[in-house]
Amino acid sequence: MGRLFGTDGVRGVANADLTAEMALGLSVAAVGVLAAPSGDGPARRPVAVVGRDPRASGEFLEAAVVAGLASAGVDVLRVGVLPTPAVAYLTGALGADFGVMLSASHNPMPDNGVKFFARGGHKLADELEDRIEAAYREHAAGEPWDRPVGAGVGRVTDYGEGFDMYVSHLVSALPNRLDGLRVVIDAAHGAASRVAPEAFARAGAEVVTIGAEPDGLNINDGYGTMHLDALRGAVVAEGADLGIAVDGDADRCLAADREGREIDGDQILAVLGLAMREAGRLAHDTVVATVMSNLGFTLAMEREGVRLKHTAVGDRYVLEEMKRGGYSLGGEQSGHVIVLDHATTGDGTLTGLLLAARVAATRRPLSELAAVMERLPQVLINVPDVDKSRVSESRELAEAVAEAERQLGETGRVLLRPSGTEPLVRVMVEAADAAQAGTVAAGLADAVKSALG
Repeated sequence: MGRLFGTDGVRGVANADLTAEMALGLSVAAVGVLAAPSGDGPARRPVAVVGRDPRASGEFLEAAVVAGLASAGVDVLRVGVLPTPAVAYLTGALGADFGVMLSASHNPMPDNGVKFFARGGHKLADELEDRIEAAYREHAAGEPWDRPVGAGVGRVTDYGEGFDMYVSHLVSALPNRLDGLRVVIDAAHGAASRVAPEAFARAGAEVVTIGAEPDGLNINDGYGTMHLDALRGAVVAEGADLGIAVDGDADRCLAADREGREIDGDQILAVLGLAMREAGRLAHDTVVATVMSNLGFTLAMEREGVRLKHTAVGDRYVLEEMKRGGYSLGGEQSGHVIVLDHATTGDGTLTGLLLAARVAATRRPLSELAAVMERLPQVLINVPDVDKSRVSESRELAEAVAEAERQLGETGRVLLRPSGTEPLVRVMVEAADAAQAGTVAAGLADAVKSALG
């Protein structure tokens, strides 16, 4: 039986892979692991913050999670539809024992997920996830859990104040206001559909909003970080200074300049890294990024005297390295950007606000700021319907990778990895020549299908 937890919580098709029973069981299991007495004060009933994105399935999954927590003696603060980083922030700000977010982030609508945050709003270490999973399996096998009765059961409170608390937190993080900027916000019909426009407006920007009419079924559908054409077109049509797109749970951010050109996570990291260094806020003059970062980003940071630390793919690994080394900025090309001075996890709205603040402060167009780095051609192909668990053990695939690396020489690189959140293998090829990158990537994708199909 495979591990339930992936790189970002437990995900699957809602009501098929991820059922109400599983959501309830996971929440009960989490209580014993995450709500243990801290020993730093008088005993009290545990408190959990619970939020969700607007997927239709989030309604019944939220009900299951809340039922499980309350049945295990936990008081629940139900904050409703808010971004994942909002739940992380509120978990810390309200002194809760843990937080629960129901979302499948950038995945399509039929999927959903359960993600936990520990005290302070921090992502869980593998060891804690393993303990929750073990408890869940014990309960599923018939091992009873502690079921309080009478006054011992948890109480459930709708905590509407969380929206304003979070928006105020976002605006307070800005080094300067956004007055004079016209910004298009694409909220992916997701969890930030109210938050992001409100935060930018409070910060002084003139806001044009698209993709902010969630109906439970349209999350990530044609809008957001996975579908930038809508944002790019709107920025040009509206004569905006820039555009900001988040994904379904708003932990990612990508952007568009005034000409409608995409600004990816590497470019955002470059702009924010130099801004933070200028302000004396880039700890150790270092940015943490993953092995997927464009070689152009690496070369630009070296040229600017900014050190880089590379990690495995996944924002959790970026965050682990940031905490280990005391670094203040890190992220991924996909748009997960972590600014530890203000957030414990990737926060797309915060990232967008800080990017816009840099444009406002310098009075330079985003295209000029992003030109600090030149993106080398990079081709990414997702190969579905293969056994991703055999990537590291396939000799046929290893030989194909070696041949691809021989073709590229020192002017490029190859990266093959199984997705941590979806049933597919990602093939990435980077080269000085776009045509060569495409040809090599296509060949490797074929090799993956042959070896793992």
